[in-house]
Amino acid sequence: MKQSVYNQKGEEVGKAELPAEIFDLALNKILVHQAVVAQMSNARKTIAHTKDRSERRGGGRKPWKQKGTGRARHGSIRSPIWRGGGISFGPTKERVFTKKINKKMKQKALFMALSSKVRDNEMILLDKLEIAEIKTKAMTDILNNLKNNLKKDLTKSVLIVLPKTDLNIIRANNNIPKTKTIRADSLNVLDVLNYKYFLILQDSIDVIKKTYTK
Repeated sequence: MKQSVYNQKGEEVGKAELPAEIFDLALNKILVHQAVVAQMSNARKTIAHTKDRSERRGGGRKPWKQKGTGRARHGSIRSPIWRGGGISFGPTKERVFTKKINKKMKQKALFMALSSKVRDNEMILLDKLEIAEIKTKAMTDILNNLKNNLKKDLTKSVLIVLPKTDLNIIRANNNIPKTKTIRADSLNVLDVLNYKYFLILQDSIDVIKKTYTK
């Protein structure tokens, strides 16, 4: 697979060969959906928690004797039917939302998402990405150059894939809305699908191949 390579100004500087086993797979929507649901479920945090009668304070003494008072029998003031008592069948922190997915399925879903970016012409391959100073304006200028010369509206959303950690790029990009920087060895199907455009450095291709294939 041949893909055009651009510089930071949006000018074509050559062609690059993309590995077909990563960027040329047919889309299986069911598999991709399963991978996305699993990732979202595994990232979910249990926040809502209600206390049952055993977690409520007090209620150790029987409110009144069992017989002879004319009132209904009760064993604790922390019963769910009492004000201030425990909650029956409420949400608790013990809930588990984890979903298991086969490693090969997860990997294939990622490759399908990457292939869809190439197929839909939403992938931009750069030879390098460098800025002279850590300023948001420097990154904004680069994105504007690509937007104007490639006729792609990068203001919608863009995922920038770096071959290694580059704090200058990350810090300069932090204040730009609808953009995110990620390392090539940390790619996941949810981030790839969440962003309209996929901006990747040429060196990141080798990192993806080395990380996700044998």
